[in-house]
Amino acid sequence: MIDYILEPFSYNFMFKAILVSSLVGVICACISSFLIFKGWSLIGDALAHSIVPGVAIAHLISLPFSVGAFISGIFAAMSMTLINQFTKLREDVVIGLIYTSYLALGLSIVSFSSIPINIEAIVLGNILGISDIDILQIIIISIVLLLIIFVKWKDIRLVIFDESYAQSLGLNTFLLKILFITLLSAATVAALQTVGTCLVIALVITPGATAYLLTDNFKKLILISISMGASSSALGSYLSYFLDINPSGLIVCLQSLMFFSVLYLSPKYGIMRNMINKKILINIIK
Repeated sequence: MIDYILEPFSYNFMFKAILVSSLVGVICACISSFLIFKGWSLIGDALAHSIVPGVAIAHLISLPFSVGAFISGIFAAMSMTLINQFTKLREDVVIGLIYTSYLALGLSIVSFSSIPINIEAIVLGNILGISDIDILQIIIISIVLLLIIFVKWKDIRLVIFDESYAQSLGLNTFLLKILFITLLSAATVAALQTVGTCLVIALVITPGATAYLLTDNFKKLILISISMGASSSALGSYLSYFLDINPSGLIVCLQSLMFFSVLYLSPKYGIMRNMINKKILINIIK
């Protein structure tokens, strides 16, 4: 029985997949904790699709696709920030414009390219076939991202929660927003290997949203979010071996299951708690 349970770890590709997906779950969950408070959830989705032209160009010139994805994500993020900063257009309009423009450019490059590009790997991820070079890139991205968040923790938190107050303290909120979106781009590139462009938005939203239902303390929220992101990613990759299915869909399904379970059972904001409170209130009124 124990041999059967530990069987996935006997294969090198499964061990790598579980390890890398856990690491990606950590960094995405960390970003998620900030993202849900700023209301930038759709930016994560836009960045996930905006990296397609970078991936296509990287394939054409024989570069690691993560390099092209990161550069494309940075350009898309800066484009959204600058347009939003210097125009009166609504944020959702800017996101829609950049999202569709970059995605269309990427699809056009893929169509005209004579070099075969594995679209399925981009859309759904390929964590089971990840190379050692890609693992090294993800480790470097994770270390740098977590280090920057640790160093700039207070400044980023101020900008996320109260941008006006941050400006009154003399902080350059524009540069800090660029920094945060750059970190989001890096996390998106890392998650691209795990779940692909279609489902990456789940990794950068669901853990933070789930943790938000459990606590009002921001430090606790981050810890809960990270634990949920890491455990669901590792468990999804692990179970995919026995179920013989793509890990990306299973990882997101597990995170969704956690969210809806907490939504119903949360002692603070859960549906069951609200129903009980309403019944108590009705009985008191009667």
